[in-house]
Amino acid sequence: MPPRAGVFFALEGCDGSGKTGALAHLGEVLHEVTGGFLPTREPGGTAEGQAIRAMLLARGAHDWEPQAELLLIAAARAQHVARVIRPALAAGRVVMSDRYVGSTLAYQGAGRGLDAAAIRTVHALSTGDLWPDLTVVLDVDPEVALARGLARLRAEGSREDRFESLGLEFQRRVRRSFLDQAASAPARHVVIDAHRPAEVVQAEVAAVIRDFLAETRSA
Repeated sequence: MPPRAGVFFALEGCDGSGKTGALAHLGEVLHEVTGGFLPTREPGGTAEGQAIRAMLLARGAHDWEPQAELLLIAAARAQHVARVIRPALAAGRVVMSDRYVGSTLAYQGAGRGLDAAAIRTVHALSTGDLWPDLTVVLDVDPEVALARGLARLRAEGSREDRFESLGLEFQRRVRRSFLDQAASAPARHVVIDAHRPAEVVQAEVAAVIRDFLAETRSA
């Protein structure tokens, strides 16, 4: 397994929490700090991951069992980690993934009812047990997040609304999982209130990442 010289961040939260905008802003900010910033996303990050994303997220395309969902996501993540994330970290780059295993624990675990220990076992097998150095959770009320997410999908003409279609109670379980994950490992998580204006949230995300990088490099 190649050495890990870079820094790995994950950006998590319910759909509609503002992750996409925060990641775009972060790219602009971190370009000033390091030319080695790599933004990526899940499912996706590779051609294989994009193909799996299309199968998983489009409502009405397929009716997946939760276990099948987990294994497809693990397959996409295995490609993503092996082909994109680990090589970037070995090269000393800063990687920020829009979703990672925290989303699997939230969506397929709390949301779809799969056992968290089983998810962690699959994750270890598919990634060599690679976890982020820091996970930033954008926290927002599920009603607000759901309304935002659906509005964005309509504006983009996207059909990636399968998980939004699972309803408000599903979204509440997902949010609770993100908060529980952060509470169980506070040294590796930061929770940011995403109810505030986008520019405020984005500035706070950037400040958290810059501070973490500064501490890492001075250690």
